[in-house]
Amino acid sequence: MALVGVLGGTGIYQLEGLKIIAEVPVDTPFGKPSDNVLLGTLGDNTVAFLPRHGRKHNILPSEINYKANIYALKSLGVKYIFALSACGSLRENVHPGDVVLVDQFIDRTQGRKATFFGNGVVGHVSFGEPTCKVFRALAESTIKPLLKDNQLHVGGTYMCMEGPAFSTRAESNMYRQLGCTVIGMTAMSEALLAREAEIAYCLLGLATDYDSWKEDEAHVDATAVVVILKKNAEFAMKVTKGVLDAVLKAPFASEAHDALKTAIMTPTENVSQEHKTKMRPIFGRYLF
Repeated sequence: MALVGVLGGTGIYQLEGLKIIAEVPVDTPFGKPSDNVLLGTLGDNTVAFLPRHGRKHNILPSEINYKANIYALKSLGVKYIFALSACGSLRENVHPGDVVLVDQFIDRTQGRKATFFGNGVVGHVSFGEPTCKVFRALAESTIKPLLKDNQLHVGGTYMCMEGPAFSTRAESNMYRQLGCTVIGMTAMSEALLAREAEIAYCLLGLATDYDSWKEDEAHVDATAVVVILKKNAEFAMKVTKGVLDAVLKAPFASEAHDALKTAIMTPTENVSQEHKTKMRPIFGRYLF
């Protein structure tokens, strides 16, 4: 069992200082997660690590089994997820190489079933604050000393697009007009599922480019993204270790940990025993 989980994005396929003790092939009611979950120790504590695109980076953003990923981490006891995500900057002052502690999302994905509700259980979680405020503050205090001035941006809106193509210039400028800070293809889906699973979620966006809006910069391409990420990978792993150490030393209560208390509308007697059993890791506190 692991209290803290890490979702690694593009370029983040391992964790510095993580001593692997088990590689767990988790099966879920939604199929298999992106990869086996790596369980390892940081000091005396167990941590779960899962690369969202797979360790071979062979899963498109729209192909990621988000429900299986979050279900797998929850079933292993995870109460906190620290997520890393490569993203494009939509702001002049967020330079490639900067990092953003995201606090809001806009969802432009198409047809992703990013909910554990349905199939006989109706519920609506509160999602006005989609990332955990306490977790974000802890991450800020851990990350700030590791960066130069103005490299850390606390708060910002993540535009989640479907992909896999990057934005047109018109789209990129539209997202800027909406007030978005960064753009990516994955994090909104997992943030929402983490909330339904009562897991505190914190997202660190790693800016790699200026998307397509900046006319004096080359438009984003995959090769350029990888170059920046390789430069930042060591830093990202160091940051992650610091944040995990801080959480494990002082686990905190998050509003997310009770997100379903007022969310489920279907009376427990109206839910089939089969579905209750299948969804026990997610709804078990409320349907039994």
